[in-house]
Amino acid sequence: MSTAQHDGVSLLDPAYAAVLGELPAFQLSHDTIGLMREQIGAATPPFEPSGKVRHSEITVAAPDGHPVPLRVHTPEGLSAPRPCVYAIHGGGYVMGSYDMLDRVFDEWCPALDVVGVSVEYRLAPESPYPIPLEDCYAGLAWVHANAGELGVDPGRIGIQGTSAGGGLAAALALLARDRGEVPVAFQVLECPMIDDRLHTPSSNLERLQVWSRDSNVYGWSAYLGDRYGTDDVPYTAAPARAEDLTGLPPAIVCVGGADGFRDEDVLYALRLMQAGVPTELHVYPGAPHGAQIVPTAPAARQWWRDVTEWLARQVAD
Repeated sequence: MSTAQHDGVSLLDPAYAAVLGELPAFQLSHDTIGLMREQIGAATPPFEPSGKVRHSEITVAAPDGHPVPLRVHTPEGLSAPRPCVYAIHGGGYVMGSYDMLDRVFDEWCPALDVVGVSVEYRLAPESPYPIPLEDCYAGLAWVHANAGELGVDPGRIGIQGTSAGGGLAAALALLARDRGEVPVAFQVLECPMIDDRLHTPSSNLERLQVWSRDSNVYGWSAYLGDRYGTDDVPYTAAPARAEDLTGLPPAIVCVGGADGFRDEDVLYALRLMQAGVPTELHVYPGAPHGAQIVPTAPAARQWWRDVTEWLARQVAD
């Protein structure tokens, strides 16, 4: 019987190990968050728009009156009304921008004949829970209320998110179910950040690449504020804490085998299934958090195909 001890690096597929080993150390703290935000913004790769998608900017009001920007991505020649994918960017609840979703929608909107909407929610620690979630809910509610002018079918609005965006998407599905105001047709949860307790084996692996245990602690402590480390954490802040997952929309959950979120995401997908929610689960061996960081890696390509094909089935007429 093998007694080898695994860590984040030893689990990596060679296609990732060759690239990630050259990246600088990624350490988050209150002292470095400003610089890290700048670096993440600068690292977003430029792309050549296809010319097949129009973009427009909308501002809606959060419950506290704060403006929440939305970017609407509409395919040329839209055959209205069409389904909508409402997307939430990642960044550990503390970084990122909806600019990260422009490339995604440039491909999805014409390929799937859908309208895309991305939301620029406020970030922690300046704006802790529930502010980012309420920003996302305000945007979703606005899309539903204004579906007609957007060319959207109000009964076919689904949500998507990656990493912290996946955590917010899972929380948004729960919040929308509980409030009963806005129907959600489906949820795409890509390596979602959903459990603040860090009690799974994968969340405690050493040498996790891209998103370490220390970074995870910082992201959750920034998002939860004084609630962090206590039992006073609502399930709409950390969806893995939700006891009742019934009545949620169909889901796809994707995560890498070398991702610290692996175990919490697999467990959440299993619990969705046990609650009667149609759920598709994919675990990609050797893929780290944010598998698309090496878009040419076989796992990244398969991940993209799996999500796109699942979405195509959800939005098919």
